[in-house]
Amino acid sequence: MNRSIIISALLTALLSVTACDQKPTVVNVPAGPPGPAGAKGAPGVEGAPGVEGAQGSQGETGTQGNTGNKGETGKTGDSTTVIITPPVEPPAN
Repeated sequence: MNRSIIISALLTALLSVTACDQKPTVVNVPAGPPGPAGAKGAPGVEGAPGVEGAQGSQGETGTQGNTGNKGETGKTGDSTTVIITPPVEPPAN
């Protein structure tokens, strides 16, 4: 009889401890319709203008480009004839 009381007390203590170790059940209640919107707040104060930045430094001068290659000398013509026409006289009035 002595042992049965001790065993039942231990069993009851063990069951009560395991009941406390369980995670709580969270129940989300559905939200109702939203209420009316509140009044519009006053406009905020305009901020101060920002500070102007400093002027940048001037860039370095570029280097001079390379000199181009000299072209080939032209060839003389074999029998080229140049015809020059006399100027046209203006008509007499």
